[in-house]
Amino acid sequence: MSNETILVVGTYDTKDAELSYLEERILSMGGAVVSMDVSVLGQSDTSCNISKHDVAAAAGSSIGEAIAAGDENTAMQIMAKGASALAADLESRGKLDGVIILGGTMGTDLALDVCRSLPLGVPKYVVSTVSFSPLIPAERLSPDIQMILWAGGLYGLNSICKSSLSQAAGAVLGAAQAVERPTANRPVIGMTSLGSSCLSYMKLLKPALEKRGFEVAIFHATGMGGMAYERIASQGGFACAMDFALPELGNLLAGSVVNAGSDRMLNAGKSGIPQLVSPGCIDLIDFAGWQEIPERYSDRPFHAHNRLIKSSALNNGERRQTAREIIARLASSKAPVHLILPVKGIEEWDRPGQPAHDPDGLEAFLDEMRKAITPPIQMTEINAHINDQAFVDTVLELFDEWVELGIVKRTIK
Repeated sequence: MSNETILVVGTYDTKDAELSYLEERILSMGGAVVSMDVSVLGQSDTSCNISKHDVAAAAGSSIGEAIAAGDENTAMQIMAKGASALAADLESRGKLDGVIILGGTMGTDLALDVCRSLPLGVPKYVVSTVSFSPLIPAERLSPDIQMILWAGGLYGLNSICKSSLSQAAGAVLGAAQAVERPTANRPVIGMTSLGSSCLSYMKLLKPALEKRGFEVAIFHATGMGGMAYERIASQGGFACAMDFALPELGNLLAGSVVNAGSDRMLNAGKSGIPQLVSPGCIDLIDFAGWQEIPERYSDRPFHAHNRLIKSSALNNGERRQTAREIIARLASSKAPVHLILPVKGIEEWDRPGQPAHDPDGLEAFLDEMRKAITPPIQMTEINAHINDQAFVDTVLELFDEWVELGIVKRTIK
């Protein structure tokens, strides 16, 4: 039996029986447990490995100060800060292999912070009364978080909630036993795309970059994919960023929930990662299938891509606005940025004869990009479509030049 260590987090003053049941299930399957109490007011009958006083102290505060705040929300944010710091420290020292957190809305709020404090590849399981609820904004989710509804578990143990708790215990321990964490054997290229029929450059770029000794990770730019891309970029996880699919930024400006957060296109620059950028699919606007279309977009038709996403196109003014925003975000980069503008099209469906063909709209976008660009951003225009071989050749030429100059490192930091 393996003995992966799972951090169990919750308010032991009110959920002692449920948390102890989780611990028992993990231990019965051969795992080890570190318990963390994030309660504030009450006292637990269980002696936890990490007390509530330890948690508050890790936030630079105390339980007394949390109580004196006189506000449950403020108090739990203190505990969330401390719990996140302690979890990250345990992980960095190799003292945990996964985390499971139990809670209602307060506990879930804390759980989201704790999960975001841990790197990609650490199993993160949240047992919550509001799992998958629209109360939880996508930007609060860590890229690899797992959730299960705490059904029938608002107060006390019963056969229904034991079903959820036991599944969660098995899931987090099983994930900790099975996971292959990201390795650092080769420098990683982070690339964004949108499907493989709409944008197909990755089919040629991936093998070519791998032959050069790099690993290539491709992220689906439909919100959560871009969020994962940005999270890894913020941690300096890429040797080079190839950001070629940007619809999440246009969606953000449009007020769509299909976005990757307000920091889209900022983290690679902040981390000093060199970026090759192209405006793939920037003409599209996507809304969630359930989302009400804002009034300002009511004058255009929307196509139901499936029951999850409905899509339309940005108009000329919106494309110009997006162009300015792209340049503004890239201009803050601490590392070289090279923008590639394919003047014959930016997604497969904007070719002549295809439903998204709009040469006036494309020209408005390109015109605004030319006007807005400022040093140190460099720009290359190519008389080709983004899915043409010429685009791939240009990317590889610029990339090889950066490798030769030492801008892109061949070795792991």
